[in-house]
Amino acid sequence: MAYQSPISPGVSWYEASLAERPEYPALDGSRQADVVIIGGGYTGLSAAYHLAAAGVDVVLIDAVRFGDGASGRNGGQLNTGQRAWAEDMEAELGFTRAKALFDIAEEAKAHLLQFAETHGIDIEYMPGQMSVVHKPRYLKHYRAHAELMATRFGYPDMHFMDAKETAERLGSKRYFGGTYDKGTGHINPLKLVVGTARAAAKAGAHLFENTQATGISSENGRVTVTTPKGTVTAAKGLIAVNAYGGSLEPVSAAHVMPIRSFIGATVPLGKDSSVLPGGESVDDSRFVVRYFRRLADGRLLFGGREAYTADSPRDISSHIRRQIAEIYPALDRVEITHAWGGSVGITLPRKPFVREVMPNVISAGGYSGHGVMLASFMGKLYAEAIAGNRERLKLFEELNIPPFPGGSSLRTPLLFLALSWYALVDRI
Repeated sequence: MAYQSPISPGVSWYEASLAERPEYPALDGSRQADVVIIGGGYTGLSAAYHLAAAGVDVVLIDAVRFGDGASGRNGGQLNTGQRAWAEDMEAELGFTRAKALFDIAEEAKAHLLQFAETHGIDIEYMPGQMSVVHKPRYLKHYRAHAELMATRFGYPDMHFMDAKETAERLGSKRYFGGTYDKGTGHINPLKLVVGTARAAAKAGAHLFENTQATGISSENGRVTVTTPKGTVTAAKGLIAVNAYGGSLEPVSAAHVMPIRSFIGATVPLGKDSSVLPGGESVDDSRFVVRYFRRLADGRLLFGGREAYTADSPRDISSHIRRQIAEIYPALDRVEITHAWGGSVGITLPRKPFVREVMPNVISAGGYSGHGVMLASFMGKLYAEAIAGNRERLKLFEELNIPPFPGGSSLRTPLLFLALSWYALVDRI
């Protein structure tokens, strides 16, 4: 029987197709370390690898299996730059900071691909990314964005697509234009999780699955994480749980909101299919974004139904199929072989949340759907900070990330109302 994550609904195509997914033991007893990490997704595992490779004694725990959260179940798109467009970051932060954040994101992209190559991780990288426009009035912004990327931010790999090129590349006339980015692409996200964990363990990191953090405290220069069967005591701590923090630590919970996102994978469409003949990944201009791509075996992987609550629908497939049919009417009855979901951590301004939430404890998350490359690199930046160079991590720590309004009792329903409104605007 296929493994069913206890925290995320459905069995993903990634899980079903993975030849090997090593298991790690649960923590049984108490340990001491230089650094303790909570969370076995991209950020935590990357930090564990880079710390261990530098000779740091690191212990990482995860409440379930590595990759059961967003890191192992997402759409697999790398994207370019930060979640916010570079020119919007410049308007808020000034050119120098915006360019520095853009350059870090580009370094993150290169680092991910190089890391996979160095450690022999078959992440199934496929090049090409399209961002497409679902309303004509957005075309001028996308055209200007492509021009600014080349002239202002030194990124020549993106160009504007008119309606004809967009239709040819998509195999659909549903969209009016957009941008084509040959400098990025998409991957198998769970293979990256598995490979990073393997590299971290080989480097000497102590990794534990099925070990729930029941509390964290920092007193007298020591960080203590409690678990059902022992404690981990360390000089430094990293909270890397993103959308799955619950009530573990209140500052992160106030700034990072979990929302449910759902994905479906179809049967292989065949070599003659007109759907994405170039094999690129796609995201669109909706606030409640739709994202899709062709997999190596010809399947269409499609994500687009978001629920701004902690609940999961009983039937994921029918909602996904309806959205596929809006773009590709011929696929209105396509078989969806796998349908799954999970929680994505978002912040109010859709920028990462990185902050020292108690003495010697940094929390990192809230990648807002842009975490495949950025979350992995954040682990490297954390390891840099532990080694004494915190300057690049500070670029994220200094971002203005306000808490969600409404406090613990009202923030979820307020967000649901706000984002339901945006979803309605997307359709008008």
